[in-house]
Amino acid sequence: MGTSTNSLAALGFGLAAGGYGLLAIYLLGVGQSARAGRVSAVMLVAVVACSGWAVFGLLHAISGNRLFSDAGNLADVLRYAAWFAFVILLLRSGDVANGAVRASRAYLVPVAITIVGVGIALQGAILLGVSEIAGLNRLVPLQALAAVVFGLLLLEQFFRSVADDSRWNVKPFCLGLAGAFVYDLYLYSDALLFNRIDEDARSIRGFVAASVVPLLALSTTRSRDWASKIRLSQRAAFHSATLLISGIYLLFMAGVGYYVRYFGGEWGRALQIALGFVAVMALGVLAFSGSMRAKLRVLVGKHFFSYRYDYREEWLKFTHTLAVQGSPQEMGQHVIRGLADMLESPAGSLWLRDAAKQSYTQAARWNMARVEAGEATDSAFSKFLLDSGWVVNLEEYRCFARRYEGLALPDWVSEIPNAWLIVPLLVGNEMIGFVVLGSARTPMEVNWEVNDLLKTAGRQAASFLAQMQATEALLEVRKFDAFNRMSAFVVHDLKNIVTQLSLMLRNAEKHRANPEFQQDMLMTVEHSVERMRQLMLQLREGATPPGTPVGVDLAGIVDRIVKAKGAQGRTVDMEIKDNLTTRGHEDRLERVIGHLVQNALDATDIAGRVWVKLNKQSGLAQLEVGDTGQGMSPEFVRERLFKPFQTTKQAGMGIGAYESFQYVQELGGKILVDSKENAGTRVTLLLPLFEISSQSDLRQRGAA
Repeated sequence: MGTSTNSLAALGFGLAAGGYGLLAIYLLGVGQSARAGRVSAVMLVAVVACSGWAVFGLLHAISGNRLFSDAGNLADVLRYAAWFAFVILLLRSGDVANGAVRASRAYLVPVAITIVGVGIALQGAILLGVSEIAGLNRLVPLQALAAVVFGLLLLEQFFRSVADDSRWNVKPFCLGLAGAFVYDLYLYSDALLFNRIDEDARSIRGFVAASVVPLLALSTTRSRDWASKIRLSQRAAFHSATLLISGIYLLFMAGVGYYVRYFGGEWGRALQIALGFVAVMALGVLAFSGSMRAKLRVLVGKHFFSYRYDYREEWLKFTHTLAVQGSPQEMGQHVIRGLADMLESPAGSLWLRDAAKQSYTQAARWNMARVEAGEATDSAFSKFLLDSGWVVNLEEYRCFARRYEGLALPDWVSEIPNAWLIVPLLVGNEMIGFVVLGSARTPMEVNWEVNDLLKTAGRQAASFLAQMQATEALLEVRKFDAFNRMSAFVVHDLKNIVTQLSLMLRNAEKHRANPEFQQDMLMTVEHSVERMRQLMLQLREGATPPGTPVGVDLAGIVDRIVKAKGAQGRTVDMEIKDNLTTRGHEDRLERVIGHLVQNALDATDIAGRVWVKLNKQSGLAQLEVGDTGQGMSPEFVRERLFKPFQTTKQAGMGIGAYESFQYVQELGGKILVDSKENAGTRVTLLLPLFEISSQSDLRQRGAA
């Protein structure tokens, strides 16, 4: 190394030695609980080892003595060994580290001992001067790379094993140590590839190590009890096993490539490149292989855990799958996928009960052939699933049919070549359907644990499906309700038209020769035809009447209604103080006001009084329809007046008041009712005004 490089290395290793030394003093001065004392002691050893390694690096940078470099390399192996021991001890000291969990981590200790032992042996051979004779120098980068990969594996498994609420404490430690390991991964990968150490990269290892000290100190202050709340989930074990296998595979392929390069003659480098490409492609194929993932997951769950499933993870995943919003067809797909993923099944289909509740038909399928045949709800197969609630294992049924006494498989089951399990979907004492799952990607034993999980998940899926079916039925009922309500409005209007035409026919015998009656009769017929045409248009287009709201002259509407009632022989007093205009549909407003006037006339004797008043009140159009008739009770006004099919008339339908109330609210208005039994009723409409300017600003400016 050059002078500038030595100075840089000396500065970096000096900072690292001082930082780790201060951290060691801090750890010695901080009291630790008896439970965490062993863990803290091992961490102190690791920190001291890092400080010693940094001191040897500093001495070598200052003096250039080869002995300090060799001693520093040995200290490097020892500091890795100390960190391995610290993380493994954390994993083995968790609250829930029971016998099964300890067994799942048993491989860590022999692997760590092997890597450290090989490293010490290699560095010892270098110190004794026999490494060059035996050709062991070439194995040093390979051993160092294996140590780095194993260190990253330990950190990954440790971080995944810590409970969510404790990750904040250990995150700086994991980030700092992982950063140093990743840097060493680059350094030794480069050395293994080019058969030399990059001196520039090695000179700044001291700075890298020094930058880790604040993160280690931060984690130490955050968490005095490192071993608390550590757990091993099956997901963590699966990912750790995957990472370990990938690391071993890459190290093996790197060793093979190294051999090919140095013993392959002039084709060595080309063969090494080809081998590297094939190795990476093969690793990618294995990583994305569903069958390989399934085999590894079953292997981990079977040999390292007392229970096959991590029920918390499985239930959260299954609930999330079912909760995804979608159509009924997509919901069926979600149910199939959710159950299939629990058993590494690549296919399935869902049978649901039809609307008539007479048979089960295939409602959804995933990677499985369509089956046109249905299964009757009263068949022996359906009754067996409902009565027993069992998960039917078709492979077991074919070998031990006696275990399923009373089960008769339908013919369509044999038409599905990969049918494996049949899971009933039960809600209470009813079965809304069942799921047929295809054979798993890897051989799997269907024991009591699998059966219980599928039964519980089947009930959960059945609840989701039943809820969706109930929601669909409710929406359908609401559509019919909307149509029935619109039909009630139309029937009510037709009743008024029929009443008007009937009255005209009764008077025709008496006044047929009267020209004024003839003219009024033609106008009435024309108005009735126009109104029926609008009703037909409303039925065709929906409940909302055609056209947009426009300015409507209220005084003109009141005048027409009063004259029409006068022609029918009833007198209505009219008092119009202001000519007011509101926004709305003229025919609907005329129908609302006419309905109120007609109700007042129906509730009032011939000798009684009915009146209509129109004036302006507080920026609103106020229209009052009153009578001295029979009135209504306060309970009827409060609870029944503006609800459909509620009326005090003998032949009424109870629709007019409800329609009037709904339409006035649509316009932004209000209806106020003041009524007393045997004293009369006053109904007040408050409608927004529609201001119309009679002159423009230009005309006013010209007049001035």
